[in-house]
Amino acid sequence: MILDNEPPADVMLTDQQHEMLENAAEMLYGLIHARYVVTARGLTAMLEKFKNCDFGRCPRVLCDGQPCLPVGTSDLPGTSTVKIFCPKCEDTYYPRIDYQCSIDGAYFGTTFPHLLLMTYPVHRPPKSTEKYVPRVFGFKLHPSAYHNRDQGQGRSLPAAGAQQQQQQQRGNGVVANATSVVLAGSPQAAMAAAAGNNSNAGNNRHQQRLVAAAGGAGGSQVQSMDQDEDSGQEEQQQQQRQKGVQQARLNSGSGIRLVSRAGGSR
Repeated sequence: MILDNEPPADVMLTDQQHEMLENAAEMLYGLIHARYVVTARGLTAMLEKFKNCDFGRCPRVLCDGQPCLPVGTSDLPGTSTVKIFCPKCEDTYYPRIDYQCSIDGAYFGTTFPHLLLMTYPVHRPPKSTEKYVPRVFGFKLHPSAYHNRDQGQGRSLPAAGAQQQQQQQRGNGVVANATSVVLAGSPQAAMAAAAGNNSNAGNNRHQQRLVAAAGGAGGSQVQSMDQDEDSGQEEQQQQQRQKGVQQARLNSGSGIRLVSRAGGSR
């Protein structure tokens, strides 16, 4: 079968058996070919084909039509078809010739092109160092130009939530500082701390509005949030005024008692 000899006349095969025999003979011939191309005679014959560009040229523009070599991505038959290997960019591509696309990659193997270039290093071209540079209106693109495709709605919301938590932690720290100042007995410092709390609370509310807008909240939801925030802000301001007045009364009362004690001692 492999040598194209006619079968004996006394051997009668059905169509199915004949097809199975042809497939087995084709696989056997391909595996023998994979062994042959890595021998000394096989490498010499394949080198001549490589010089004549019988296996095609590299489709990469910056390789300038570099001749390629056939290569398989697996040594097991039936895994994948043959590919072409460019020794200049050291990458693999699909062959452009139609009949090559149907050849099993195991019939050349994964070793052949690299062994050929190791055996004949004179024919190994220098590695390509050129790289395509994308441009827009003649200007090179910055590496961060494509980062917008990775920033989706699902990825931006966790970042906004983390920023909100940081703002809340800062606000809690400011409230603790204001409490320590009030306990020290300084009404002016207490009023300044209360003003700082209001500013931090406003920043937190602004961050919440941004998160709601990024999450797809409608205009009615944002408006209701603004109304709730305004009412809450008014209540907080009233409570802070009452605390300031109470603290001022306590401080003034303590001052009067100190003055009266000083007068009595005299």
